[in-house]
Amino acid sequence: MTSTVALIGVGGHGRTHRRTVAELESAGVVRLVALCDVAPVEDPPPGVAVYRNHVAMIDEIRPDIVITCTPPHTHLSIATTAMRRGSDVLLEKPPVLNVAEHHALLDVVAQTGRACQVGFQALASPALAELVTAIDRNELGPLQTVTVVGAWKRDDSYYRRGPWVGRQRVDGHPVLDGALANPFAHAVMQVLAIVRDHPVRVEVERYRTRDIEVDDTAALRLTFDTGVRAFVAVTLCAEEFVPGEIAVTGTDAAAFLEYPTDRLQLPGDADLRSVPGRPSLLANLAAHRIDPATALIAPLSRTLAFTELLESITASPVTPVDPAWVVPADDMPHPRRAISGINGTLRLAAQQLALFSELAAPWAVPASLRATTTKGTRE
Repeated sequence: MTSTVALIGVGGHGRTHRRTVAELESAGVVRLVALCDVAPVEDPPPGVAVYRNHVAMIDEIRPDIVITCTPPHTHLSIATTAMRRGSDVLLEKPPVLNVAEHHALLDVVAQTGRACQVGFQALASPALAELVTAIDRNELGPLQTVTVVGAWKRDDSYYRRGPWVGRQRVDGHPVLDGALANPFAHAVMQVLAIVRDHPVRVEVERYRTRDIEVDDTAALRLTFDTGVRAFVAVTLCAEEFVPGEIAVTGTDAAAFLEYPTDRLQLPGDADLRSVPGRPSLLANLAAHRIDPATALIAPLSRTLAFTELLESITASPVTPVDPAWVVPADDMPHPRRAISGINGTLRLAAQQLALFSELAAPWAVPASLRATTTKGTRE
């Protein structure tokens, strides 16, 4: 059975969804029936309806699946409309703005019986599954630490791709963006998927090199109820690109996962090796529609811990980096910014599980100004 699909938000990351839909359409898994965007839609396929209003599109087309690739502050409304009108939903991450919205959308899932899959495609990683299996088999010994280093390059065009990018509010609506909330959301979600526990202490430092309202560089330290500690050190102002490295350490051994590429090194492996076979979240959702016994990879319920954590992260202040440490770079089509020495700082922070202020990074805030949340209470 072929599922009909409509895509809301066709520009930006929506182009990736269009390519995925086209591949699955060629395989007979789905059929694209409508595209919707407030901006003009370029090159719609023949026979595919085009809309500017998503409610009208859903009411008239009644697609089996609605892909929502719009700013985060619109997710709750669009997903609710789609599910109440009978569609299943593939919802881009971050799924919603806060815990209250997350529970509201979970209620809609329960009331309608529809499926809501969140676009954390890294959760579909077969390398992640193999790593979790190794942990469960005690191949590393009791888990101690999980650390992430990610260093990406984003030029000026990245911050011009939408009016919500880099902002906390747009037209009176709160939005979610920033290194931890958006591009490195997969890294944060991977940590939660590996530890499978709720943090009881959250410490975060967020920095920006531009005239934005959110972080482009951040350090996040988590302490879990089991005693496991996790650390995420990331930037969009890299000197050198690091795709996203996760080190998992137990009492007996360590493992390494490069989560964007599905490369894994377990005890006994000489080096990182590719683990092929990552399935599409859309294909998984379509299979679930046909046979509910096919479990969703990233159901909305699985991502609640991410939203809870994000609420603590986004409540923390964002500090400008001293311009003396910001270096212009011309290695991309448009100008960009790098932080001098940032790659080494990220790696040292992850090795020591130390926030930037604790390393005395010259652009870091005093430790007394960083944000800490303990069992839901900010200190």
